[in-house]
Amino acid sequence: MEFRPCIDLHDGKVKQIVGSTLGHKDQTVIENFISEYDSAYYAQLFKEDGLTGGHVIMLGSGNEDAALLALKAFPGGLQVGGGITAENAKKYIEAGASHIIITSYIFHDGQLDMDRLDKLIEAVGKEHIVIDLSCRKRDGKWFVVTNKWTKFSDFEVNEKTIPYIEQYCDELLIHAVDVEGKRSGMQEELVRDLANWTSIPTTYAGGVRSLEDLRKFEELSNGKLHVTIGSALDIFGGTLPYKDVVSFCLNK
Repeated sequence: MEFRPCIDLHDGKVKQIVGSTLGHKDQTVIENFISEYDSAYYAQLFKEDGLTGGHVIMLGSGNEDAALLALKAFPGGLQVGGGITAENAKKYIEAGASHIIITSYIFHDGQLDMDRLDKLIEAVGKEHIVIDLSCRKRDGKWFVVTNKWTKFSDFEVNEKTIPYIEQYCDELLIHAVDVEGKRSGMQEELVRDLANWTSIPTTYAGGVRSLEDLRKFEELSNGKLHVTIGSALDIFGGTLPYKDVVSFCLNK
């Protein structure tokens, strides 16, 4: 189990927001934290602590400069996502990203678009691709949600589709959308399912808020999954000491 840190960018600043409040015209984005530091500060911090595989997520437009700043501070150590396409993916790899992260680009109009996925693989190679299967539960099943988590796709996340999608990427990133950013505890059922279904490096995001949660996460996943934590960390306005998380995961 590795700790995979995050740098979420919104309006060019490092923030922690409730992701499910994005993309709604009639709803204000809920901001948990706005940092006084820039993206390079956090990238340097993660570099010093030897934390590779963290993700830089551009939440909407106006974040490219901040993302590139982070990549420059920690070349080869960070993944980047948000608005990535086959046309611009190579730019981010050349700027220092180890991987590009994709969801909505390949899951558009509610379906998995294999033509777009093939173009991405042609552009940067499977070894540089992380597929984000951000999902919500509907009718007792997990479905990928896209367009800032506002639209359900028809792609069910289960024991059959995970091995299929793994053929086209190097890693998976799974946001548990209903608990992400809320510090309300993890989706335990999803953690157990992912540990059983996945065979490539997979990072879970959503709801982990304490060292007790981390211990439970390790138990539920049998140490197989990686974990990311955002709003709960003290470096992002929460109460969970970042250094304690780093120490806990490095000793596993």
